[in-house]
Amino acid sequence: METTKSESHSASATGGQVQELMGAEILVKALQAENVKHIWGYPGGSVLYIYDALYKQDTMQHVLVRHEQAAVHAADGYARATGDVGVALVTSGPGVTNAVTGIATAYMDSIPMVVISGQVPTHAIGEDAFQECDTVGITRPCVKHNFLVRDIKDLADTLHKAFYLARTGRPGPVLVDIPKDITAARYKYSPAKGEPVMRSYAPVVKGHQGQIKKAVQMLLQAERPMIYSGGGVILSDASAELQQFVKMIGAPCTNTLMGLGAYPSTDKQFVGMPGMHGTYEANMAMQHCDVLIAVGARFDDRVIGNPKHFAQNPRKIVHIDIDPSSISKRVKVDVPIVGNVKDVLIDLMEQYQAAAVDAKPNKDALAKWWQQVQVWRGKECMKFSESTELIKPQSVVQKLWEVTGGDAYITSDVGQHQMWAAQYYGFDKPRRWINSGGLGTMGVGLPYAMGVQMANPDATVACITGEGSIQMNIQELSTCRQYHLTPKILCLNNRYLGMVRQWQQIDYSSRYAESYMDALPDFVKLAEAYGHVGMRIDKPSDVDGALREAFKLKDRLVFMDFITDQSENVWPMVKAGKGLTEMLLGSEDL
Repeated sequence: METTKSESHSASATGGQVQELMGAEILVKALQAENVKHIWGYPGGSVLYIYDALYKQDTMQHVLVRHEQAAVHAADGYARATGDVGVALVTSGPGVTNAVTGIATAYMDSIPMVVISGQVPTHAIGEDAFQECDTVGITRPCVKHNFLVRDIKDLADTLHKAFYLARTGRPGPVLVDIPKDITAARYKYSPAKGEPVMRSYAPVVKGHQGQIKKAVQMLLQAERPMIYSGGGVILSDASAELQQFVKMIGAPCTNTLMGLGAYPSTDKQFVGMPGMHGTYEANMAMQHCDVLIAVGARFDDRVIGNPKHFAQNPRKIVHIDIDPSSISKRVKVDVPIVGNVKDVLIDLMEQYQAAAVDAKPNKDALAKWWQQVQVWRGKECMKFSESTELIKPQSVVQKLWEVTGGDAYITSDVGQHQMWAAQYYGFDKPRRWINSGGLGTMGVGLPYAMGVQMANPDATVACITGEGSIQMNIQELSTCRQYHLTPKILCLNNRYLGMVRQWQQIDYSSRYAESYMDALPDFVKLAEAYGHVGMRIDKPSDVDGALREAFKLKDRLVFMDFITDQSENVWPMVKAGKGLTEMLLGSEDL
């Protein structure tokens, strides 16, 4: 058990045994017991006892952000990059409501996180006290679970349960609401031991062996197998198992937006990302396969498009997911397997190898299937026209991949730049692509980069953003300055809310209602005002040099403002409500 600076005299006075601690000190102890190293937060009245207790310890670093939303996003980015539980601390009332977007973002992408919020004193709850809100009620729809601590006796145990819930089963954010008087009260602290027993919570880890056997039989009979993997592979650290499985089956593999990096993008069996802005070959293979193995993916509307259109082609579907509520939610599946992706893949491979001794897979049919995939690949759907006059955003991302050797941590905001980052930066490793998939939250890019860099101080971190997104949390440039965080920011500046403009062009007869920004700041001066390096790049010939110069400045944050082609759209595209094969490959298809 860690001992804080303030406890040394009281410990000696009681013969080495700490008798009683304040609630805030118990909270610190409980966080230390969970091996927490970083807390992202913003102080306020109801959490001041907690901040006082944090001041008296030296095992955890608190990072003072400039907005509560950024605190939760940074904790989220930290969790995505490491797999550990991210921790954020906010005050009551507006502190909590500012944090809700960050909590919902983590919830939609199943990110393990514990958010500690202050609350008004117990006796004032329900009386419209200053900075009071119904935190449990407000956050209930967007957390895995939440707690209101009403008795100091429950504080340590509740924290232990919160971390257990956040990291086990399908991960997610857990909120612990602590009234101010609980943090001031005193109680004996004893560390929680072992896994907490929770009657209503028992996530299944091991997959059902009979269902796995059925999946194996389907695979052995398959003529056009396809593996479709999502964020669940990354969350369960099953990337190595997935790669082994794909090689064993010999099938094409696609990674969703959240699953990029789980299977190396440079491998010949990888057919790119599926869905709305996926590759032609991935979408066609998804539609025309006869056995589809879905691994830790949820058949999201942006991935499979219209479920009715998707169901037109008969195929057998095996769905592996730790969350039973995700299975058959949007698409009816033939073999559901509930369990941790990593464990299920290990069992699946064992059974497949044993069964393949007698029942050989159809190699001729597989070779024919690959011939078809190669024909689809021949479309070269990711080709774009280069320009010597205007900077093409796709080329900036390609050049970034080249300059960083494809080995950087890439965070992004949401919009066209996010899709270009996903399409043109080839991810070969998991947990290198940090973005908001399910909720699609603008403003996450910079806080994510802060969280990633705090977790990996020596790593190369780049944030791909747009002039709209970056302004949603640009104040965090100040946090970066204070804590010497030095991500490289690539702003693909087209003076439009690009993705909104693209939809307005396609579906709203080019009526660009409120999507053009005509009063943008000088980002170079703004970056310099915060104490960082700013660059403006407006010629295609300067892109390579600017990137190389920026990445040489290892100890500085560099903001690169790339003035890009305003008319550029993200292609290919499947319009909302359409099927996977109804793809637009470029503006000529409009």
